[in-house]
Amino acid sequence: MRAGGTGQDGRIALIQSDIWIGFPRAERVLDRLQSLIDAPRQTRMPGLLVHGASGIGKTMIARNLSRRYAPEYDPAVGITHTPLLLLQAPPAPDERRFYLHILAAVGAPATTLGVRAQSVAALEVRVIALLRDLGLRMIMIDEVHNLLAGTHREQRRFLNVLRYLSNELEASLVCFGVSEAVDAIRCDVQLARRLDEHHLPNWRDDAEFSDMIQTLIAAMPLGKKSNLKVKSLKQILALTGGVTSRIFALVKDLSIDAILSGEECITDDAITKWTPVWSRHATAQRRLEQSGA
Repeated sequence: MRAGGTGQDGRIALIQSDIWIGFPRAERVLDRLQSLIDAPRQTRMPGLLVHGASGIGKTMIARNLSRRYAPEYDPAVGITHTPLLLLQAPPAPDERRFYLHILAAVGAPATTLGVRAQSVAALEVRVIALLRDLGLRMIMIDEVHNLLAGTHREQRRFLNVLRYLSNELEASLVCFGVSEAVDAIRCDVQLARRLDEHHLPNWRDDAEFSDMIQTLIAAMPLGKKSNLKVKSLKQILALTGGVTSRIFALVKDLSIDAILSGEECITDDAITKWTPVWSRHATAQRRLEQSGA
């Protein structure tokens, strides 16, 4: 391992940061979301449910769109325009916790009566008033599958809240979650009717996967071009199970190794020798168990 200079450290930091790769499947979702933002206001706004395996790239897409529509302060009227609000669903379908999360997300000022002492109905009224002033066009709920942690009744009440917010604010509702959440949302017939479903499947051995890998590797700040054989691409797919977050982890890990070793490119041999991080953790745990620790 070579001693790292400033340039080396900078490249490694870049690799370790969030990297957006606009591959076609992600851009297709973003195009659908953009059309929802541009849609004219109506009582029952259309929405979208984006679902797929954990780590497939749902949160990455949500954050990318959120960055495009960051809040902007208008000094002329003294209002911060927030066309899009990205929220993470609470660990369980709890109305009070969700409303408190919204108030915190928009930086709501404290009231004379502490928010935790207010009734759910009072919190609801305050949230609606604040969000209406923001000029909201879209509410995005990430990790919506967290509602599965509640009882059937709690799930229905939480979905009612989401539908109510969308109706009152005339804002599109977009939910991101694992596919197990689809059935729960379908139980709310009214909500299911307005949420189109968009499934993000795991990557498969096809041209789209090959293009994505090559684009991702090309985005790495390496000194040489990585010329990988088809066999290596198939091995990447096998090692990661076609999960986007794991593919990114593999490419980033091998890119850092390539910089530290001086190789400056990802090689077929490096892929053959690479051990998934998730496998390393499992192996370490087994060793601890065998040692009686």
